[in-house]
Amino acid sequence: MKGDLFSSDHVVQPTAGPGMSVQNAKSIRYVVNGEMFARQGAMVAYRGNLQFERKGQGVGGMLKRAVTGEGLPLMAVRGQGEAWFAHEAQNCFIVEVSGDEFTVNGRNVLCFDATLAYTIRTVKGAGITGGGIFNSVFTGTGKLGLTCEGNPLVIPVSPQQPVYVDTDAVVGWTARLHTSLHRSQSIGSMLRGGSGEAVQLKLEGEGHVVVRPSELTPQKEH
Repeated sequence: MKGDLFSSDHVVQPTAGPGMSVQNAKSIRYVVNGEMFARQGAMVAYRGNLQFERKGQGVGGMLKRAVTGEGLPLMAVRGQGEAWFAHEAQNCFIVEVSGDEFTVNGRNVLCFDATLAYTIRTVKGAGITGGGIFNSVFTGTGKLGLTCEGNPLVIPVSPQQPVYVDTDAVVGWTARLHTSLHRSQSIGSMLRGGSGEAVQLKLEGEGHVVVRPSELTPQKEH
């Protein structure tokens, strides 16, 4: 076969070793030798001897998901082989967690190493009275594959320059940042209709925040 479709830009090349790598802008390749975890339904192709099994969250996990809507629908991938993961043609990126933690919105999680653990937490300063903001916190050492609609903005945060982000646009942030809700409109402005930017998530400290270039989750056609 000939043609642009079969060029080296598209044809999968041999891998250097086990683990996660970016295949292209829209997919992540994972060479499995044991176990890893991925978003349910995110596998688009695989080869080798792999088994896919829905990962139960337990009673506590199910309760958290029911209350927060932030539960991660995961599957375990076990065996020896390689698999490719993608989600709605969104852009894919890899974060290396090295003995610390990374907070991320569950909708942006694609796959991760079994050496990472995660839990669902309420974002500090943004409880139920603030609309309820819940994220997944990953800890340990390993790689985390993320998706994002478009190319993300990675904004440095310093003690001298806090960053304010739209709660619908934030993807995640690094460990040493503190969060709180910030109201940028007066009550009078809100009563008059406001600007549509009434409340943001304020991040302070030293680190980075990742933001997607979209405030709204795309509506799917039914």
